[in-house]
Amino acid sequence: MTETKNRYVLAIDQGTTGSTVIIFNRKCRVASRAYSEFTQYFPKPGWVEHNPEEIWTVTLSLIKTALKKANIPADQIASIGITNQRETSVIWNRHSGRPIGNAIVWQDRRTADLCAELRQERLEPIWQDKTGLLIDPYFSATKVRWMLDNIKGAGKAAAEGDLAFGTIDSWLIWKLTGGACHVTDYSNASRTMLYNIRKLAWDKSILNRLDIPAAILPDICPSSKIIGETDPKVFFGKRVPIAGVAGDQQAALFGQTCYTPGSAKNTYGTGSFLLMNTGNTPVKSRHRLLTTIAWRLGSAPVQYAIEGSIFTTGAAIQWLRDGLGIINQASETEGLARSIASNEEVYFVPALTGLGAPYWDPHARGMIIGLTRGTKRNHIARAALESICYQTRDVVEAMEKDSGIRLRRLRVDGGAVTNRFLMQFQADILNVPVEVPRVSETTAMGAAYLAGLATGFWSGIHELTDQIAIRTRYVPKLKPNTRNILYDRWKNALVRSLAWHSA
Repeated sequence: MTETKNRYVLAIDQGTTGSTVIIFNRKCRVASRAYSEFTQYFPKPGWVEHNPEEIWTVTLSLIKTALKKANIPADQIASIGITNQRETSVIWNRHSGRPIGNAIVWQDRRTADLCAELRQERLEPIWQDKTGLLIDPYFSATKVRWMLDNIKGAGKAAAEGDLAFGTIDSWLIWKLTGGACHVTDYSNASRTMLYNIRKLAWDKSILNRLDIPAAILPDICPSSKIIGETDPKVFFGKRVPIAGVAGDQQAALFGQTCYTPGSAKNTYGTGSFLLMNTGNTPVKSRHRLLTTIAWRLGSAPVQYAIEGSIFTTGAAIQWLRDGLGIINQASETEGLARSIASNEEVYFVPALTGLGAPYWDPHARGMIIGLTRGTKRNHIARAALESICYQTRDVVEAMEKDSGIRLRRLRVDGGAVTNRFLMQFQADILNVPVEVPRVSETTAMGAAYLAGLATGFWSGIHELTDQIAIRTRYVPKLKPNTRNILYDRWKNALVRSLAWHSA
C-alpha cells in the first residue's frame, strides 16, 4: 500500500474538444476537477487538426488548477493516469521536442483515397485479421504516411531516426517525463492499424507497405504499470509515477467496471463508442465492427473488446450550436425535444465527417430529411438527439450478431448522459435498460483506476467493483410497433446519405 500521505490519484482525460483533469480520493470520489476547451482547426473540408503544444499547455495548466482548487500539494498524488482521444496522431522531433506540424485528429478524412487504394489491393481482410481494424482514415497509420509525405523533410528525418510518432498519450508522457519516455500502452497501440493484436507486436509487413520506419514508433507498456516518473522541472518539483494509460474508450470500459465478457458500455462524447468485453480471446467481426485490445494489467493476459465507433453524435449538437446557430448551448436540446410530441418524420443523419460503424463510408454526408413548412428548430434538435440513439442501435445489432450475446443492459457515460430525453429514447429504441453511474466521468475514473492499481492505491478490481453505484436507470417505455416504425424510417433516411460525396 502507498504511504498514507499519498491520498489521491490524478487522472488526465485528454479529449477531442477539451481536456479534463480530475483528482480522485481513495473512495473513488472526485476531490477536484478542472476543464478547458482548446482550438479546433479545419483547414480544408473533412480535415481536422489540433496543436499538440496547445494541448500540452492546457493540460499542464489544468493540473495546476485542479491541485490548487482542492489545496492538494503535488506530493499527495500517489500516481497519474492518462486517457486520451485515440488515433489522433502526432510526430515530433526527438532532439528539440517540437512537433513537426499539427496533430491529425481521428475525425480527419484526408487519407480516404489512400485507404481506397489499400482496399483495392485487397489488403483489408489481411490487415483486419492482424489489427482487428478495417482500413479507414480514422486510424493512425495513413495519417502518419500523409505527414511523412507532405511535411517538408519529414520522410528523411524519420528514416534517420530523428522523429517520434505517438498518439496523444505518448505525447503527454513524453512531455511529463521531460523526454525520458517514448511509450504507449496496448490499447492505444491497437488503434494505430500498425499493431498486430494477436502477436502483440508492431506489424512489419504493414510498416513496409506504408513505408513507415519502425524507429519512429513508441515502446509498448501495460495499461496498468509504473512506466516512468514526472520530471520535477515540469511537475511542480515532484517525481510522481505515471502508472495508468489507456485509450479513452477502453478507459471508460474499465471505469464502468465491465471486467467480465459480455459486459458493455457506451460513451457519449464528440462521437459515441460502444464496447463489449470479450475476455482473453479476440473476436473477429463479421459485421464491420472493430476488434481491439481493451487493456493489459501488469503481466496478466491481454483483455480484448469488440467495438462500434460512431463518428458524430455530440459533434452534431455542437454543429447545431456553432454551425447553424439554432441553439446557444447543448442543454437546450432537451427542452426543445420535449416541446413536441413526435419527430413528425424529420430525421437527421449526422454524417458530417462520413459514417463509422457499421457502415464505414468516408463519402457519406450529413442529411436532414422530412422537412415541411411546419418544421421548426425543435424538430431539428429532436432529430439530432434521436440520431445518436439510432446510430447506437445500428452498432448494438451488429455487435449482438458478432458476439452471439444479447445485450441485457447498457452502461453509459459522457457529457450527454445528463440529457434525460436522450437517455430515455436510447432505452426505448434499444429496448434494454440504460444505466447512468453516479460518477459520469468514467473515462477519467478508468485512467485513475489503472494508475491506482499499479501503485497499490487500490488493492484490486474487487475493491473497484464495490465502488460502482447507479444514479439513474432508464427502462424502455415505447410500444414495439412504434419502435419498429421509427427505426425503419431512420434506416431509410440513412441509406440516402451513403456515398453522397462520390456520387
